[in-house]
Amino acid sequence: MSAYPPTRPLAHVYDSAYQSVPNWDIGRPQRPFVYLVEAGLVRSPVLDVGCGTGELSMFLARQGYEVLGIDIAPSAVSRAREKARWRRIDAAFLVWDALNLGRLAERGFSFATVLDSAMFHVLRDDERDRLVDGLGTIVERGGLYCVLGDARGDDRTEYGITPEEIRRRFEQAGGWSVEFSYRTAFERRYSTNDAYFVGVRRR
Repeated sequence: MSAYPPTRPLAHVYDSAYQSVPNWDIGRPQRPFVYLVEAGLVRSPVLDVGCGTGELSMFLARQGYEVLGIDIAPSAVSRAREKARWRRIDAAFLVWDALNLGRLAERGFSFATVLDSAMFHVLRDDERDRLVDGLGTIVERGGLYCVLGDARGDDRTEYGITPEEIRRRFEQAGGWSVEFSYRTAFERRYSTNDAYFVGVRRR
């Protein structure tokens, strides 16, 4: 399957970041996703949007889940594939723009679970609506979208998320309901930020 090439300028920014080890690449999945698996709330197949170098995807694959990781940065996907090969983990990775999920749906893909580890929180206002629309094409009925993102500290900026924003955007899209929402932390290599973890169920 050929990749749908990312065209957004952000692709080049993140591709450059992954030439080294970015601060958010901590070498393991963020804890809220581990707890989600332990709670039995993850079902296959799983889509890991903004997968980076693949730690969450590989963790899921080791637990027996069928998982596809996608990222806009070719260098991140290349490193994810390399790590999976070294570790002999059966996880698939694809260079793909998460704002074009509808194109995956057109190719026959659908997912019971979509996990978003700090991708939504960097999107612009209009891009967030595009992502929500795309999720509606690819998440199965009864499926779950879970997002971890830095807590928005200033209403004057788009960066970060709040549970109220997630609820509003998905309610406006229709056919979704918030399953859970709680305050947590997003870990980086040299710091920890206040964050929210929110799960939204497709009805």
